[in-house]
Amino acid sequence: MVNGLTADGIDVRVQRRGTTGTIVILIDQDGERTMLPYRGAATLLDEVPDEWLEGLELLHIPAYTFKGEPVGDSVTKLILRARQKGILVSIDASSTGMLTHYGVDKFLRLMQELQPNFLIGNQSESEFLGLCIDGEAGPALSLLPDTIVVTKAGADPTVVLGSPTGKLTVTVPPVTGVRDLTGAGDAFAAGFLSTFLATRDLKSACVGGHSSAARVLCSPGASMPV
Repeated sequence: MVNGLTADGIDVRVQRRGTTGTIVILIDQDGERTMLPYRGAATLLDEVPDEWLEGLELLHIPAYTFKGEPVGDSVTKLILRARQKGILVSIDASSTGMLTHYGVDKFLRLMQELQPNFLIGNQSESEFLGLCIDGEAGPALSLLPDTIVVTKAGADPTVVLGSPTGKLTVTVPPVTGVRDLTGAGDAFAAGFLSTFLATRDLKSACVGGHSSAARVLCSPGASMPV
């Protein structure tokens, strides 16, 4: 895995301990997936050295990392250190299953403490957290005055709330030849965040996210065609 990421030009930093995690993914005829995860070493990330933050513009964290120790405490401290250094922070809501086990109120309190610049989730996750309901601001949005909430809704428009200009709705271009939804949400986040860093424009960031996600939807697994 490390060799593959390095070959793609990624500067990989790892801690080695425990057993590498595994996920069994079952894909139905519509491309929807069911995941059976074994997190393994993913929960064992310990204190992250300061040099891992050097040169960063943005730190992106999946909410899965808050469930389990020592990774939960390590990542929480890492985010606070990043904010102190002026690094932008993005958090992906991950899944309603994870949020259920972690606790919605507990998660929202943590978000209040961390005040990430971006909180990205799909429609189910945003509604579950009370952040975006039927495309409008939910009651929990007021808890995060410094956070831009980005809600994906599949083929329906992406909704951005908490932005300086108010609500932003961005249409998703149609995608043909969908094979597998695995990794599309992460691809959206990658496209959204990288485009935002390049343009500082939220609409352009959504367009970049949609483009990135579309490439993954048309390819089996969490991958893009070469």
